[in-house]
Amino acid sequence: MTVTQPLFGPARSPEEITVPPFAVVPGRQIKQVLDGREATVTDVVESAYHLHAAGRTVNPASTFLRFPDRPTSRIIALPASLSGDAHVDGLKWISSFPANVTSGIPRASAVLILNDPVTGYPFACMEASVISAVRTAASAASAAKWLSRGRPRASRVGFVGTGLIARHIHTYLRGTGWSFDEIGVHDRSAESAAGFRLYLEQSGTDGRVTVHTDPEQLIRNSDLLVFATVASTPHITEPAWFDHHPVVLHVSLRDLGPQTLLSATNIVDDPDHCLRAQTSPHLTEQLTGNRDFVHGTLADVMSGRVSVPTERTAIFSPFGLGVLDLAVGKYVYDQLASAGDLTIVEDFFDELRRYG
Repeated sequence: MTVTQPLFGPARSPEEITVPPFAVVPGRQIKQVLDGREATVTDVVESAYHLHAAGRTVNPASTFLRFPDRPTSRIIALPASLSGDAHVDGLKWISSFPANVTSGIPRASAVLILNDPVTGYPFACMEASVISAVRTAASAASAAKWLSRGRPRASRVGFVGTGLIARHIHTYLRGTGWSFDEIGVHDRSAESAAGFRLYLEQSGTDGRVTVHTDPEQLIRNSDLLVFATVASTPHITEPAWFDHHPVVLHVSLRDLGPQTLLSATNIVDDPDHCLRAQTSPHLTEQLTGNRDFVHGTLADVMSGRVSVPTERTAIFSPFGLGVLDLAVGKYVYDQLASAGDLTIVEDFFDELRRYG
């Protein structure tokens, strides 16, 4: 069964309320929708940030499922609700099992459930590792644009951490108009760094690619820095490495020591979400006893409520909001629905009459 139009409009009368069909959307279809649409998806993410800043979302704190026998692993639930044109509720359920990489499979896996805001019924289960990576990359590309206003266009970018997220961020930087003369790469795994270098060269990038064994050298030689590691505690603790005042996309959240944050302009996606779970901003709050070092959110910068001075390092630390996953997931769903390409699971809901 296929659906040729998006299911949900702004309002439905009681006579129009029915249980929606249930679709399963695999990663292959999601990639087909998203590939080459980096600028559009970045606009979708920015719109979600504006809705969140306007109080038109519900985004509870993420819930972490941890395991005493597997301390490095976790599964995170991100429930959320998004108003606006998308108007959808849902949940991202994403796992992080770092040991997977030793077996040659990705660290993270995820599904996204979309719920009808009228009936509450789920209407789609979507492979979400790509959605999660894309919304992270689009958020980073947006921050790179807005935090770089007034600065010379960055010609040197450095990547600390070279996994799936770094690859998507590079794709989204290129897809939103960035180009670089030099690309620096650093990873504690020489194999991972070499693999990322190969990806960069095969992607047709014009910049010269250099693998750095020393993170200090990479940081000092980059105008734009991307931290996309699996670090659990800060490992970059020298503020002097940032004396040239780069723009820093701190997407992995636990790389930078508090003193580095205290010497910078700090922009987050949401303070209450970001300053928890032992992130670098959370550790900085614990050290100082306040949040004065947080200057605002990315939505504040986009709207002009907060300006980012060029004479200080600018750090963007996004915790990752569930409403962004919903926004991107609903965009993909609507594109597939409009094209008649949804795969519907017939009779997924067995009992659809109130009294049987």
